[in-house]
Amino acid sequence: MDTLETRELRYFVAVAEELHFGHAAERLGIAQPPLSRAIQQLERRLGVSLLDRNRRGVSLTGAGEVLLHEGRAALYATTAAVRRTRRAGGADHPGGARDRLVLAVKAAASQELLRKLLDAYAAEPGAAEIELLPCGIGEQEILLRDGRADVALMQTPFDSLAGFDSEELLTEGRIAVLPAGHPLATHKTLSLADVAAVPLTGAPPVITHIAWPPHSRSRPLAQLIRTAVSVI
Repeated sequence: MDTLETRELRYFVAVAEELHFGHAAERLGIAQPPLSRAIQQLERRLGVSLLDRNRRGVSLTGAGEVLLHEGRAALYATTAAVRRTRRAGGADHPGGARDRLVLAVKAAASQELLRKLLDAYAAEPGAAEIELLPCGIGEQEILLRDGRADVALMQTPFDSLAGFDSEELLTEGRIAVLPAGHPLATHKTLSLADVAAVPLTGAPPVITHIAWPPHSRSRPLAQLIRTAVSVI
């Protein structure tokens, strides 16, 4: 068997994430017996065990862990295809079709940097309308994968860029917060060597990236933003 139905993936991912058939059935809005039968049929079709079931509960097998990872990606891709197609055709925009890109940004992002980037892009001939989608820490990845956003400002090492095209925009140094009486508090500047013995100071600098799914129509925006940053 080389194909899976979206329904099968959705059922399995719910069980794999909940590790409880009752909770997964409630999440899906179906009864538990049909869900259990669907998972058993899926295992028979694939020819592998996806779940270990015992008195202590449910756990994933090695094959189940692989299907959970791949299944999530497939469901994200399916959902993203629908959302981006509707957005490109204006189905979700009052007044009909408009060229529009959704930019996901962390709510605490630099407002000055963001304003300069958007102003630079808006000055370009034929620039698409940009809709800002504020989000919490680490949410940009999910918003890109499931199609709610077309492009995002992401910060490494906190955000994962795996599977996205990206351009590095800006590197921000780290700061050391010290008690007033600390011997290093009188220094105007500090190096990593200076603070090597101070707890929690070994983290790398924060690097801001512009990221978008491969083959996305967001590439012109990403290229323009990269150019704009170089002259800000």
